[in-house]
Amino acid sequence: MRADFPVVLDACVLANFPVCDLLLRLAEAPRLYLPKWSSTLLDEMQRTQKDKLHWAPHISDSMRAMMEQEFPEALVAGHEKFEPVVAVDDKDRHVAATAIHAKAEVIVTFNLRHFPAEALAEHEIVARHPADFLMTLHGMEPAIVVQRLHEIAAKRKKTVEDVAIGLGRFVPAFVTQVAESLGWDLNSGGGDLYADEL
Repeated sequence: MRADFPVVLDACVLANFPVCDLLLRLAEAPRLYLPKWSSTLLDEMQRTQKDKLHWAPHISDSMRAMMEQEFPEALVAGHEKFEPVVAVDDKDRHVAATAIHAKAEVIVTFNLRHFPAEALAEHEIVARHPADFLMTLHGMEPAIVVQRLHEIAAKRKKTVEDVAIGLGRFVPAFVTQVAESLGWDLNSGGGDLYADEL
């Protein structure tokens, strides 16, 4: 399967390593969607990682380099011309403008309140929480989503259930959907994924 519908990933999603890791793996062949971002979004991702999440600079830099290398087609340039036409908060106009320029119908963000539906509707764009977007992907291709979770678990030397529990801090509805579909009991144990595991 090769899905080519473009989706803009907001900086708050890119900076959240457990969620971003899964989303980017789902954008690898056979990809379920085509990720899109701008240099401005990547800059904002790194500011969040370094200033708010206290990542070591070299880890943040390494992640950005890896993203740019693995997903060269994700970079959107020239979006600035669309910023004046988007009626969202000033600091988020670049995100919506990136979506317009990329012809993306979806912005994946934790900050849904920053993207009023009425402001995006005229551009035929919707903002989706990462949990909702992941639930959609899981509904479309459950085997691929679960396979990616197993790959993350193998790389981190954790059980797949522990990976799910770690993700549950950020996208609980998605984890519940996956767990129920597979009959997992996630009520005991648990672990987290940390940036220093990159």
